[in-house]
Amino acid sequence: MHRSSALVFLLAITPAASAAHTKNILITGYWPPSNEAVRPFSNNPVLNPNGWIGENWENRGYNIYAYFPTFTVPTCTNCGAGMGDLMVDYQDTSTDFWPIANGLQPVAVMTFSRSSTLLDWVCEVNQYNRASWAGDYIAPTQPTPSPPDASVPAGFLRLTMLPVEEIAAAVGAANLGVNPVIDWEGDAGGFVSEFIAYHGVWYQSIHAAEDDPAHCAAAGHIHVGRNIPWVTAHEAAKVSLRELLDYVDSVLGGPGDVNVDGDVNVEDLLAVIGSWGACPSPPFACPGDIAPEPDGDGEVNVIDLLAVISFWGT
Repeated sequence: MHRSSALVFLLAITPAASAAHTKNILITGYWPPSNEAVRPFSNNPVLNPNGWIGENWENRGYNIYAYFPTFTVPTCTNCGAGMGDLMVDYQDTSTDFWPIANGLQPVAVMTFSRSSTLLDWVCEVNQYNRASWAGDYIAPTQPTPSPPDASVPAGFLRLTMLPVEEIAAAVGAANLGVNPVIDWEGDAGGFVSEFIAYHGVWYQSIHAAEDDPAHCAAAGHIHVGRNIPWVTAHEAAKVSLRELLDYVDSVLGGPGDVNVDGDVNVEDLLAVIGSWGACPSPPFACPGDIAPEPDGDGEVNVIDLLAVISFWGT
């Protein structure tokens, strides 16, 4: 059977195919309300007994995974280091972050923490590889090593890779009662907030190459005003995530968008057929290999065609 005939046949018999390739997004929060803003995205039933909402979130083709500390007094003002799958501690942050990130291989990282008493939603632009940090709560109170990133000089600046203007505009348009801010000139504070923010953009820089199998398209940090209600912070986090996913879609293509033109249509089916067969080894340039999850099976075949069809018209 010719490829064109096979395509017609597949379209005729599988209009509701459900195969899908999901990509991972890593988000973190520290003190409330930022930890509560991301809690529903935790797949840990102990930390999130109400159930994980992050699986194929909003049918966008992305799994959202959240990690955060908890506190004995959840509404704490002077919260300290906390406990859980992250702690507000330099050593713990590094020890936990890298296995989480390397395991998930996220296509984007968005970190959150708490800022001033204002109702601000602050998109931070600048993260520094500092040699000296504000002391944390548990000895040693400085990172070890410090600066944390030996690949660049002390004081090296890593910029956000989040679509900050789109996030700020969308949060403002949502009328949530928070004030979106882009901090172009400042920094993320020189404390553990900036430390995890730096880890996010550092991870992204390591995996910035498009031919990296663990390619990460975006990373950055948002400071959340401490007086923002938890429910509101969660809604603002969702608005921010939607803008992040739109951006990642524009870079990687959305679910089924093999040729990254913004639509899932016959052109994507043809792109899959055009790369039919085994992928190169390692499969760096195999865009048609989109199913099954998580990273393809190393071959472009009928399963990938069905994955494209499942997202037809989205």
